[in-house]
Amino acid sequence: MGLFGFFSRDKKESLDKGLEKTRENFFSKLTKTLIGKSSIDDDVLDNLEEVLVTSDVGVETTLKIVKRIQDRVARDKYATASELNRLLKEEIVALLEENKSTGLNDFSSLTDLPAKPYIIMVVGVNGVGKTTTIGKLAHQFKKAGKKVVIGAADTFRAAAVDQLTIWAKRVDVPIISQGMGADPASVAFDAVSSALAQGADVCIIDTAGRLHNKVNLMNELSKIRRVMQKVIPDAPHEILLVLDASTGQNAIEQARQFIAATDVNALALTKLDGTAKGGVVIGISDQFKIPVKYIGVGEKMEDLQLFDRNEFVNSLFSEN
Repeated sequence: MGLFGFFSRDKKESLDKGLEKTRENFFSKLTKTLIGKSSIDDDVLDNLEEVLVTSDVGVETTLKIVKRIQDRVARDKYATASELNRLLKEEIVALLEENKSTGLNDFSSLTDLPAKPYIIMVVGVNGVGKTTTIGKLAHQFKKAGKKVVIGAADTFRAAAVDQLTIWAKRVDVPIISQGMGADPASVAFDAVSSALAQGADVCIIDTAGRLHNKVNLMNELSKIRRVMQKVIPDAPHEILLVLDASTGQNAIEQARQFIAATDVNALALTKLDGTAKGGVVIGISDQFKIPVKYIGVGEKMEDLQLFDRNEFVNSLFSEN
């Protein structure tokens, strides 16, 4: 069984519910595009472009998808507008596959973590759901039988350490902290050292979302990495950028800034249940070629899901 289990009926229902606003917004626009149309002509493609852009897929990704459909229509001689949904669905899945956003089978067994302890450094601006994501992620790892340690290295924001401590107690995992105002790199060093000494499987390090300016943030993140590498040379193994899907295109700008600041290699999109802008998942994955690994589709612990491109697109196109 995979780390987060098989894609169960409960998870599918949670995903369907979480994408409800996006699906309703997307389909209402797509349906209007096809009214009175019998073939996929230039008007349909122009309207499709507008649908995708206004669903926060992003201009660059939208143009790529529309071009692919246009080429397929020309090549395969599709003539009916009823084919559009299927073509669109297939091209979105293909795009996510090219960008390695698979998720579900990242850890096909409990031995699949490439290191022990597996160090996850979590980055993202304040307010995107970073602390909640860390808590839920710790819960999921623990549920799968992993021993987890959390490091509270966001020492610049008032109450950040307290909030993470509450989550650590809730999911019953140890937390390493030195309080607000402490040196973040020192906290990260202690957390990684503790995880190694305890024989932990996973160590999740929180970091500040905003410092005095961008340069300071970049320097601080680099410093944290260097200090962790004194304990484990190839740490961190995963740099997870948490983004709030409800901010739409602003999430793309946040991604751009953090990717410039550090070597992000995984993405988590939160708050999909509270927005009609779920299309941003597709755009971010395509634009930055970084896999979407986790999505947040609700408030429950299990509502942080490993991202599976097929299930995501199936849910997006579901008529139920």
